[in-house]
Amino acid sequence: MEEERRNEGQATGEEGGPPRKSRSWIRYAAAALAGVIAAYFLVFYPLPYYIYQPGSAEDISPMITTAPGHPGDPGVFMLTTVGVLDANAVTYLWAKATHQEIRPKKAVLQGQSEEEYNQTQVYYMSSSQASAILAAYHHLGIAFDYHVDSILVLHLIPGMPAAKVLQVGDELLKVDGQELRKQDQLVNYLSGKKAGDHVTLTFKRGGETMEGGVSLDYLPAVAAPSGGKAEPRRVGMGISQAIMMTVLSKEEQNRISIKAGEIGGPSAGLMFTLEIINRLLPEDIAKGHRIAGTGTIEENGKVGSIGGIQHKIVAADREKAEIFFAPKDEDGYTNYSDALKEAQKIGTEMKVVPVGTLDEAIAYLKQLPVKTAP
Repeated sequence: MEEERRNEGQATGEEGGPPRKSRSWIRYAAAALAGVIAAYFLVFYPLPYYIYQPGSAEDISPMITTAPGHPGDPGVFMLTTVGVLDANAVTYLWAKATHQEIRPKKAVLQGQSEEEYNQTQVYYMSSSQASAILAAYHHLGIAFDYHVDSILVLHLIPGMPAAKVLQVGDELLKVDGQELRKQDQLVNYLSGKKAGDHVTLTFKRGGETMEGGVSLDYLPAVAAPSGGKAEPRRVGMGISQAIMMTVLSKEEQNRISIKAGEIGGPSAGLMFTLEIINRLLPEDIAKGHRIAGTGTIEENGKVGSIGGIQHKIVAADREKAEIFFAPKDEDGYTNYSDALKEAQKIGTEMKVVPVGTLDEAIAYLKQLPVKTAP
């Protein structure tokens, strides 16, 4: 009888039979699940930070299209970029350990959604290309004309009527059947409207032309300046817009188009301008050298400051640039000083050259000796 009770005990798990193994399996499974969850949060759960690091230094020549017949130049002009990563726990700790630049997303986006921010960067790139063409044409004395292609939606005010119909990135083509071809045309058209009025918009989204009706409403009130009088509330749709335009030389052989791929932002303006000038002149203004740089460009040739220049120095050095054009220190920005400091830190032989205008960059190139082939 005793033996029978022991066997029974083993069968019911009282003596540590198979059910104990089952409990061990459950513990292992729970530990494995906890590990998977921890790994997910370490790798995939986003933190509210961006990590900035060196991006690329890219030859601009393939991005520029001109009339046939211009020979290739031995010299190279390169735009430079900054790489941006969404931080997770792993990349954040890596960035801290390696002294990478970390910025809060809130400070970067400044009230925009990530979609709106990215669309704004696309617009800035397009705008910088138009400004580069204008600056090059002015410098070379080439007659030109331009026309508005579309009005781009950059921001939608939550709760306003347009947010129910439009999306960030839509291109506005017509309002009530009228083509939008001038910078202030839409604003002027809506200025005579009242709250509750309706307009019909024709717009393009992802290559498809669409149409939708939008009611007008009062725009959010603007805070009055200290001691000042508040402005009357205006009526509108609730969008922020930007003008997309094409600049065309009046002579076919001097027409330029630019395709920069997925690169965003305005900071390639100066380097675009130099490459355009190089393509429109018979000589190689780079004189065989590899020249990188950064800086916005205005129609009058003024070079503006940008962000992340220390990362661009590293990217240019990796691609064996010999010269780097950096915007001059001014208006509280220290682009040149920051670039020079980073160049000294990494021990590059690349020469950092400060420029405040297109003319200064051209003057520097003119005094360069022609580089002979090794």
